[in-house]
Amino acid sequence: MDRRLILGAAAAAPVAFAAPALAQSMPEVRWRAQSSFPRVFDVLYGTLERVAARVAQLTENRFRIQVFPAGEIVGGLQVLDAVQAGTIEAGHTASYYYIGKDVAFAPFTAMSFGLNFRQMTAWFRHGGGNQLANDLFREYNIHGITAGDTGAQMGGWFRNEIRSVSDLNGLKFRITGLAGQLFTRLGAAPTLIAPADIYPSLERGVIDAAEFVGPHDDERANYVRVARFYYAPGFWEPGARLHFMSNLRAWNALPDLYKHALEVACAEADSDMTSRYDHLNPQALRRLVAAGAQLRFWPREVLQAAWNANEALNADLARQNPRFRTIMESYTAYRGEMYQWHRVVENSFDNFAFGAAAAR
Repeated sequence: MDRRLILGAAAAAPVAFAAPALAQSMPEVRWRAQSSFPRVFDVLYGTLERVAARVAQLTENRFRIQVFPAGEIVGGLQVLDAVQAGTIEAGHTASYYYIGKDVAFAPFTAMSFGLNFRQMTAWFRHGGGNQLANDLFREYNIHGITAGDTGAQMGGWFRNEIRSVSDLNGLKFRITGLAGQLFTRLGAAPTLIAPADIYPSLERGVIDAAEFVGPHDDERANYVRVARFYYAPGFWEPGARLHFMSNLRAWNALPDLYKHALEVACAEADSDMTSRYDHLNPQALRRLVAAGAQLRFWPREVLQAAWNANEALNADLARQNPRFRTIMESYTAYRGEMYQWHRVVENSFDNFAFGAAAAR
């Protein structure tokens, strides 16, 4: 037999089996995923759309995730429950919405006077945060991947000015996470309301004030029409990290390639969401002020009282909840390192440069 024919046949053989082998390693997978946010909040809701599109791109459309806004399958604050039960395969939400199940969910979204976006990213990726999160999530039949951060948030919309701690007494304030318990200690009457219900609650006077995210989202929600005093900063959310939560059985059934695709898409979302807000918020803030928003900063008295109340709250919760104590030991130690470093370089630069630019 001609030696060239043998070599030619050998070279062609792998090509004949390549397509079936690829098909076996890349099965067709269809998931449904719901956001905790309405479609109107294009950065928050849109992040889930972008994660789904990136996963499809990375898997040649063999792993496709159908995306739903809050309320289309379950309520916005029921996403974790739906993923846990397998009603949907995945969801995009904030873990601190679920502190009613376990207060240990809170640190994985935001803590008052805690880690900002960059510091939180370092803790999750290099300081053990991801492991601690999934140790908790696993008990709820969930696997979590960080997927987006709002960056530092605003302090919310108020019908009346806050000049002292006494002005918080009895204030009906829509606020999320452990910050609600913090404001209870300051005399307020906090409540958790889903994002879609904030505007009508303010309009009807069910609440006196509400915080959500920042200028871009707040402008889209038209809060300036029903409350005009706009406070900064949201000291309870120096950054707010979201998670892409997968049903654990559905996650474990994925081929490794698809798991990696999800991890890549979510890692991109981490930085993409913050950069979108950094781009959009300054423009929106100017428009809100032009529309009548009265920009205010928290009085020093309120900030100091909030700091003291937060330290006492965290200490009390650590005594009551061993898991929270373990997580906060890691979180607080990391915050100490980060604050020391950022005070040396980031804060010293910001204090001079921002002041110098404003004085021009």
